Amino acid sequence: MVDQLKVTDSSFIMRFAKQEDIALILYFIKELAKYEDLLEQVVATEQVLHKWLFEQKAAEVIIGEYEGRPVGFMLFFHNFSTFLGKAGIYLEDLYIEPHMRGRGLGKKMLKYLAQVALERKCGRLEWWCLDWNKSSIGFYKSLGAMPMDEWTVYRVSDEALQKLAAEDNNRGQV
Repeated sequence: MVDQLKVTDSSFIMRFAKQEDIALILYFIKELAKYEDLLEQVVATEQVLHKWLFEQKAAEVIIGEYEGRPVGFMLFFHNFSTFLGKAGIYLEDLYIEPHMRGRGLGKKMLKYLAQVALERKCGRLEWWCLDWNKSSIGFYKSLGAMPMDEWTVYRVSDEALQKLAAEDNNRGQV
């Protein structure tokens, strides 16, 4: 086991991903999926990621490097709050390699993303967390994050999405 050590600012840097990082991004996505016991759900490929991250620019990725070696990543995109009248940042994924956890890297990465949000004049930074992930929940609460217990996430995907899109839509009627 690697000794826990304090990470100095000079030993840990964050940078926006480049096209050359596609394989690394997919690696981190799969490692996160393994941790969440969802690996069978990962269908993303390097080609798909390249299209959506670098051609369509639908999301952005920040890579965290410890002593020059990639050890984590964040994937995020902008959303919009009609109530605030401002864009926000939605953090889709944050992953730190297991042997690097407990050193403050996750906090450094979230702090960096909060700075990005403020620079871009965003009204908020938000994310989801699996309800069984008690260590992450405790960590997020320690940062001042508030759970949105009164909201329920809904999702339409796969066949249900196809069916919904194909339904006869009489515009103007609710």
